[in-house]
Amino acid sequence: MTSDNALTLAVLDGTFAIHRLRPAAEIPPEILRQSVFSVMRTPQELSLLVREEVPVAADKTEPGWRGLVIEGTLDFGMTGVLAAISNVLAAAQVSIFALSTYDTDYIFVKADKLKSACEALRQAGYGLRDGAELA
Repeated sequence: MTSDNALTLAVLDGTFAIHRLRPAAEIPPEILRQSVFSVMRTPQELSLLVREEVPVAADKTEPGWRGLVIEGTLDFGMTGVLAAISNVLAAAQVSIFALSTYDTDYIFVKADKLKSACEALRQAGYGLRDGAELA
């Protein structure tokens, strides 16, 4: 991906937590009422991403994540979008938790790394917008 194709990312409002539950655990119903959440079940675990203030009885919890979303709709034929962003952030020593939806990609970084992540993305030619809230 070149800077000619640079995308704009919006910083999501709020802080998120990533939870690990037993594979057969029930999905807490309050999660399904949130404006932004993710649920992934595998034979090994049930992983949830939800705003930090939502209580979850989890085996493990990793709090303190901030979200960035690529604005607009990404075509399925586009290649290297997430790889390019993750390479920029890896060079800046920022670890990520990435999620994809049908339309776009979300990148979560630890809250204390958000500023350096945004600076690295700007320097790489990405647009940044603060305070995005998804309806």
